[in-house]
Order: sequence, then structure tokens, then C-alpha cells
Amino acid sequence: MQPRTEALKHLFKQWNGQEVLHCVPLAPSGSDRLYYRLSGENASFIGTYNADKRENQAFIAFSHFFLNQGLNVPRVYSHDSQNNVYLQTDLGDTTLFELLSTEGFTGRVCTLYREVVKQLPLLQTGNVAAFDFNICYPRHAFDRQSMIWDLNYFKYYFAKLSGIGFDEQALEDDFNTLMAFLLESPAETIMLRDFQSRNVMIVDETPYFIDFQGARKGPLHYDLASLLYDAKANLSEPFREELLELYLRELNKVIPTDAKIFTEHFYGFVLIRILQALGAYGYRGFYQRKKHFLQSIPYALKNLEMLLQRHHPPVVLNELDSLLLKMAGNEKLAALSKPDLKVSIQSFSFKEGIPNDSGAHGGGFVFDCRALPNPGRQEAYKILSGNDEPVIQFLAAQAEPATFLSGVYILVDQAVENYMSRGFTSLSVSFGCTGGQHRSVYCANQLSNHLKKKYNLIIEPTHLMKEKWVK
Repeated sequence: MQPRTEALKHLFKQWNGQEVLHCVPLAPSGSDRLYYRLSGENASFIGTYNADKRENQAFIAFSHFFLNQGLNVPRVYSHDSQNNVYLQTDLGDTTLFELLSTEGFTGRVCTLYREVVKQLPLLQTGNVAAFDFNICYPRHAFDRQSMIWDLNYFKYYFAKLSGIGFDEQALEDDFNTLMAFLLESPAETIMLRDFQSRNVMIVDETPYFIDFQGARKGPLHYDLASLLYDAKANLSEPFREELLELYLRELNKVIPTDAKIFTEHFYGFVLIRILQALGAYGYRGFYQRKKHFLQSIPYALKNLEMLLQRHHPPVVLNELDSLLLKMAGNEKLAALSKPDLKVSIQSFSFKEGIPNDSGAHGGGFVFDCRALPNPGRQEAYKILSGNDEPVIQFLAAQAEPATFLSGVYILVDQAVENYMSRGFTSLSVSFGCTGGQHRSVYCANQLSNHLKKKYNLIIEPTHLMKEKWVK
């Protein structure tokens, strides 16, 4: 097998005849897949490496299937199954979750959520009979076995590691009761499995859907539950109810649906989805010691508490209810959302010297931005700074800053996650350029935005040369 970047570059040239001019690793997500942005003279693709061949096959098959129905998903242009790589559409860097994180619940963000909900029934129901679900991975359907896996994920990676006691047999009995109730729902449509705001890309105010490699045959309710009860998105209950009603109206256009029966089962699927998510947070946070995953736990528990009080599924789940309410009232779990790590991000001028690190743990990073294109040499930008939109646009249009920052993100993310797991309280990151006015300011702001979207941190960006900027 070739090294993954070489395999991707070869695939790129084989597909469009161009040499790769830039190969930029993208910040890792919660999965083990690795993504790269590969660009040539007039083409850009997202290159993906995933060692799991069956997962790759499922993603490629679903991509072709959705595209044939005119739906908004990335196209897989070429793949190399021997080296476990493929090229897909470059949809940019803006997810619905990032817009929500930076803008809040603006009219724009709410409109995009409504559009996503309108599109969901089309993804779930179109020409299902033509798809071979045997290619799905790790299972062809969200059936009883899939539910057992998810509930055990919650029990072993969250409940047992939380330190809160429970009657295991009584809990298993409640699991069986819940599964029997959920299995009453028809499961003959497509369930995308991880349908959340982080997996919705926004391109020209249009939503595109990614990361459906876990899709399978399943009930309609699950994907809507994933979207509306995504922990850190933290949608308000009135907005959730509005989107549920909108979904039912759109669904009725393709499948006549009894709203009362659908809604009763919907909240049962909300429950199992949140339990699965807690299992994932526990596995990544308690077991793998990636502390930023733990910060989603209080949001998920708040959703569970509200669910049990207002929308309890019409089945008796005494032990599960008791356990979840204990978790929701647990002070240690509630405190997990509070940031412990402060990241000081500074821009400076090398003429003035590298700033001292006053953090409790010392160390950190100093990045030299002087190899990047310099807006300060152009008359139009001299009296502006990296805070100003013309300078931001100038640097964002160049390939070099994106390549530089992608490496910064990988290094700083690794430090942040390690420091959080070890209980460190401070990290210093400094960016220097010639005058401390354009490139260093831009890079400091970009890193600050990146960390705010990904982690719950105390972030203090400081531009040390601001009083000496050319004005």
C-alpha cells in the first residue's frame, strides 16, 4: 500500500490530469477517518482516507444513490479501494453547527434548520426499493441488535463509568421494554444514523449532507431526533416543536403519516439516541480521556431531564428513569461543561521580540507568520489590520495561510486535548510577523474562531502591537 497522501495525490492526477499543488490536512473530527483538501490549478477535492473498507463501500454506494435522485450530497469522483482512499466534492468549511456557534439563533440559522428538515424526508424515502441494504455497515438495519449495541454502549461506557449505582437486571428489563416499543414502528426507509448539525455543510445558503457511511434501513424518527436533540446545538423546546410539525407536513407529502402515533414513538427514539450519544461521550471522554467530549454531557442530561418530564414515552421504565434523573442531578456531571483550560492567543511583532508566557504551566507555541503573503506591502492595506474585512479576504484567498493554519490547528488541538485530560489550566499560543498588524492578527483570530467552535475553553486573544499599528 502507498502512504495515504501519495495515494490521494496519485488518485487526484489520475482523475483530472493535474498535479496536486496543495495537500492540506483538515482538522480531525470524532471518527478515525482522515480528510485532506487537495487542490490543483483549477480543481479542489476533499481526499478521504479510511482504513475500514466496508464503511468506504457503504458511503460510496449511498453517495451514488442520493445523487441519482438529485439530492444534495458530495459526489465521490474516484476511489482506490486497495489504498482505502477516495476523492469527493469540496463543499467548503462551513457547517450548520459552526454558523449556530458563531451567530446564535439568527433568522438565517433558523431558516437553514427549516430547510434541512424539509429535505430530510426526501433523503429517507426516495426509491428505497432500489437500494441494496446488504452493503450497509456495520448492519443492514436499525433492528433489535443495533439497539442492543447502542444501549450497551450507554451502559458500559457511560453509566458504569459515571460512578452512579443502578440495578443492572432492572435496567436490562427496561432496555427490553424500550426496544419492544420502538420496534413497533415501521423500519422500511433510510436512516442516515448521524444526522446532526455538524454533518450539514452550508454552500451558498443551501444545505448539503455528509457523513452518511453509517446509513441503513430504519425508522423515520431517528434522524429527526438526532438533529433536534443534538446536545451542544442546544435548540430551544419551542423551536424543536416547530421543526417537528414542519417535518410531519413535509413527510405527509411523500408518506401519509398519523401525527399522533409518530410523535409518541418519536420521543422514544429521542431517548435511545441521547443514550447512544452519552455512550459516545463516555467512550471518548472517560475511556479515551478526550475531555472536550465530556463537555457535551451536561447538555445531553438536560435534554433527558426535559424529555422525561414533558415527553416520556408511553412505557414504564422505572430503573432507567431513576438512573437518568440521578445523572441529571449529579453535580460532578453537571460541572463537566465548565471550562478549565484558558488559552491565551497573542499576535506580536518580531521587531519587539517574542512575548513572555505568564501561564501557570509555561511553554506553548510561537508561530512565525513571516513566510505568508504580506498585505502590509500593498498600499490599500497599510492602514488596515488583520481584523479588517479587506485584509481577511486577501489572506483567505491565498493558499499559503490555509496550509499554515491547518498545521497550526492540528498541533494546537492535540495540545488542548492533552492538557484538558491532564487538568492543565493554561496554554499560550503566539503568532508573530514583521509588524504584528496583518498576518499575525489574522492567524490569531482564525485560531480563536477554530477553538471556539470545537471546544469549551476560556480564550483570551490579545493583539500586543495594536497601539503601534500604522493608522
